[in-house]
Amino acid sequence: MNWVAVAGTLAALCSTICFVPQAWRIVRTRDTKAISPLTYSLTVTGFALWTAYGLGLGQWPLIVTNSICFVLSAFILIMTLLPRPKKEAVAETIDPAA
Repeated sequence: MNWVAVAGTLAALCSTICFVPQAWRIVRTRDTKAISPLTYSLTVTGFALWTAYGLGLGQWPLIVTNSICFVLSAFILIMTLLPRPKKEAVAETIDPAA
């Protein structure tokens, strides 16, 4: 594996994994006050477009990585926009022990 493939793989892992702690924190605390809906709207749109770009090129690394990032960032955006009772219901479904 050459350095370009290694760099691409590490970048894909970092990009994909970086949303997991935020999503999990929301589930555990139900707190989204510090999250900017505008920022996450742009992020979700960007990942949707990157996924479409990957589909257009037939590049599975782009498709898979950006699809996962899209789902995670969309979850964070949705949780940010939901009213408190619905946010609680979603989080309770995902982690009943919290």
